Amino acid sequence: MKICYVLPVLLAFTSFANAVELHHVTVRTGTDGLDMVPLAISNAGNDGLSCNADLAHWYSAGIATVEPGKSARIELWFDAKTGTFTILNDKRENLPVERLWCGLSGRAYATRVQITLDRTGATKGVRKLSCSMAEDRLVCR
Repeated sequence: MKICYVLPVLLAFTSFANAVELHHVTVRTGTDGLDMVPLAISNAGNDGLSCNADLAHWYSAGIATVEPGKSARIELWFDAKTGTFTILNDKRENLPVERLWCGLSGRAYATRVQITLDRTGATKGVRKLSCSMAEDRLVCR
């Protein structure tokens, strides 16, 4: 018997056949119960910045581009009950932020610096950061 006939039959009887179950996921929308946590990022360097959010362990999205001498304001939202930071997409769906980082435009991932999301001071107003090169690496303070 050829392997091309046996293999599909064997796979049909393994546990892999039922490994994927689809479940309905309710996505939170809007900002009810959330506190706005604005983040202002200034570019004090000579190269453009690209700031990104890791929204899942496998997905990141660009959230701001900051040219030299300019600033960008990023609207983060904080859920004090869960300790979760989110951003809103164009449908006002809450996208949980696992990590926030900036890097030099064109090579953002290779030059990235992580922006700490402080849960203890999340509602203290606008957090301001200035990013520039220091000792051959990007620094945001």
